[in-house]
Amino acid sequence: MRSRLKLVYLLLVTVLTQGCVMVGPDYKRSKSRDIVPINFTINGITEEKEKKIDHVSSTWWELYKDPVLNDLVSKALENNSDIKIAIARVEEADAYLQEIGAALFPTIDLQSNVTRSRISKVSVIPIFPGLNPVRQIYGFSIGTAFELDFWGKIRRSKEAASAQALGTYYARDTVYLSLASLVSTNYLVLRGLDAQLSVSRDNLRNRKESLNITRQLFEQGLISALDVYQAETAHSNIVAQISDLSRQRAICEHQLAVLTGVLDLHLEEGNIKTLPIPPIPPAGLPSSLLEARPDVRQAEEQVIAATAKIGVAKASLFPSIMLTTRFGRESITLGNIVKSAANIWTAGVNLNLPIFDAGRLLARLDQANAQQKQTLASYENSIRTAFREVNDALISVRKNSEQEIALQASEDSAKKALKISVNRYKLGYSAYLEVLDAQRIHNDAALAVIRSRQNRLIATVDLFKALGGGWESDVIGRSSVGAFQFFGN
Repeated sequence: MRSRLKLVYLLLVTVLTQGCVMVGPDYKRSKSRDIVPINFTINGITEEKEKKIDHVSSTWWELYKDPVLNDLVSKALENNSDIKIAIARVEEADAYLQEIGAALFPTIDLQSNVTRSRISKVSVIPIFPGLNPVRQIYGFSIGTAFELDFWGKIRRSKEAASAQALGTYYARDTVYLSLASLVSTNYLVLRGLDAQLSVSRDNLRNRKESLNITRQLFEQGLISALDVYQAETAHSNIVAQISDLSRQRAICEHQLAVLTGVLDLHLEEGNIKTLPIPPIPPAGLPSSLLEARPDVRQAEEQVIAATAKIGVAKASLFPSIMLTTRFGRESITLGNIVKSAANIWTAGVNLNLPIFDAGRLLARLDQANAQQKQTLASYENSIRTAFREVNDALISVRKNSEQEIALQASEDSAKKALKISVNRYKLGYSAYLEVLDAQRIHNDAALAVIRSRQNRLIATVDLFKALGGGWESDVIGRSSVGAFQFFGN
C-alpha cells in the first residue's frame, strides 16, 4: 500500500509541474511596416466628383447594384468545386487538430479475452500427473496510458496543428475572394461585350443603309462602282466583327457557367454603361491593412506552425515519460472471475531517453529551422506582393477613369465628324472613302469607350481583391488588423 501511495504522489507532482517547461522558440510577429512603407503610395482618385466611402463589407460585389451579378456570385460560392475542396480541407484540418489535442489527455481502454491453450507434457517444466493440459482462461481489464508533456512536445504539436487549421480557414477565404473576383471580372467582360455588340449592330445598320444608298446612286450613274465595292467591304467587316464578338461572349458565358456550376447558364444581354462605378477607399490607407488579407494571414499561420515544429523537434531530444496502469480480473473459470481473488493490476513508468541515433534527431531539428526560415520569407514576400497589387489597382482605377473621360470626348468628336462626312458625301463634296474613314474612326472610338469603362470597373474588382474584400472606417489612418472584413467571419 505504501508503494502505491508513493507512485500516486509521484504522478501528482509530475502532472502539476509538467507545464513549467516548453522548449523551442515562441512566434514573434513581423509588422508590415518593417517590410513595406506605412502607407500606400497611391491614394485613389483625387477628383472631387469621385465618390469615396470609409466602409465596404465583404460582399463588395453588391456595390455594382446588379442582381444578376449578385446571383452569379452566390451560386459560385455555393456550387464551385474549388470551394468544396477548400471546405473539405478545413474539415480535415479541424479533425487533425482534435487528434493532436487528444494527446494531452490520458487514453483509457477496455480489454476482454477468452483463451484456450494446451501445455506440453514433455517440456522443461512438465505438468503434474493427472492435470488437464488444456486450459481455458477468462479475463478482462481496463487500462490507461498518459505521456507527461515535460518539454512541451505535445503542446507544440497542438500549436502547429492549430496554426495549420487556421491556415486552412484563411485558404478557404482566399478561394472565396478569388472566386468572387473571377466571377465579377468575367461578368464585367460579358457586359462589355454586350455593349460592343450593341454598338456594332448600330454600325451595321448604318453601313447597310449606306450600302443601299451607294447602290442607288450607282444605278443612277452618279457614282462609280468603286464606291459600291468600298461600301460592301465595310459592311462585311462589321458582320465579321459582330461574329467575333458573339464568339467571345459565348466563351465568357461558358466560363461563368463553369464557375457557378450552372452548366446550362444563359444570360440575357445587358449594358455595362448601366453599372455604377463603386466608391473608392479614402486617402491615407495604411499598409497594415495587408496583414488582414486572407492569403497573408495564411502565410503567417504557416510561419507560426513552422516555429512550433521547431519546438517539437527540439523536445524530441529530451527524454519522454509514459505512465501506464491496468486493473482487471482473470480466472480459469467464468464463475470465479467476479471474486476478489481474481484481481490483477499493473502500474509502471516508461522512460525513453535517446542516446545514439547517428544525428537523426539533430538533423530533424535543422530541417525544422530551415522550414521556418522558408515560411518566414514566403510571408514577407506575400506582404510585398499584396502591397504591389494594391498600388497597381489604385493607379489603374485612377488612370482608367482619366482615360474614359478622354475617350468619351473623342467619341463625341468622331460622331460629329461622321455626320458631317455623310452630309458632304450626299451633297457630292467628298468621296465615299471619307465616309468610310469617319465610320471606322467613330466605330473604334465607341468601342474604346466601352472597353475603357470595362477596364475601369475591372480595376475596382482588382482593388477590392487586393484589399482582401473590404475595409472599415476605424482602420483608416492607423495600423490595425482586427477590424478588417473576411469571408470567413
